[in-house]
Amino acid sequence: MKLRFNISILALCIVMSGQVSAGAIEEFGRYYEIDLAQPIAEEVNFRVAFDVADSAETGSFSPYINSAARMNNMLLGHGVSEDRIQLAVVIHGSATYDVQRNTVYQQRTGEANGSAPLILALIEQGVRVIVCGQSATHLGVTQEQLIPGVEMALSAMAAHAQLQQDGYTLNPF
Repeated sequence: MKLRFNISILALCIVMSGQVSAGAIEEFGRYYEIDLAQPIAEEVNFRVAFDVADSAETGSFSPYINSAARMNNMLLGHGVSEDRIQLAVVIHGSATYDVQRNTVYQQRTGEANGSAPLILALIEQGVRVIVCGQSATHLGVTQEQLIPGVEMALSAMAAHAQLQQDGYTLNPF
């Protein structure tokens, strides 16, 4: 019985629009298609920051970082144009390891960095990925060890303060 339930949940999680929107992050960010009773107004712009402190399970991609891909794809899939979406992911704490180059991550864990393809796809889409310099320094992670395109900030606190001044809201989950 439990196996059938898990397969059903898996099948539901795979449901997504049959069309892939321009700018969608195809391998990540699955969402449900919703018939909107209240459509998203055309004048609404989405400048959203995500805060990620917990690392992914070794070898897996981060479900927390994947939230940014999900929001990107969900908005595109429901008619929001690419130019109205600006996302940022602020990484700190143990999640700092998720933005390490695969070779560095693999030396530390013995497994590939499952979040690396997600990080690269986000950056390619224009999502800012910002790592806390305080966490990186504390964990011994240098700028050279980061996936290309990941930005190093003074701290996660400073990054969030700057993003808020630039009009970004903080996604609560």
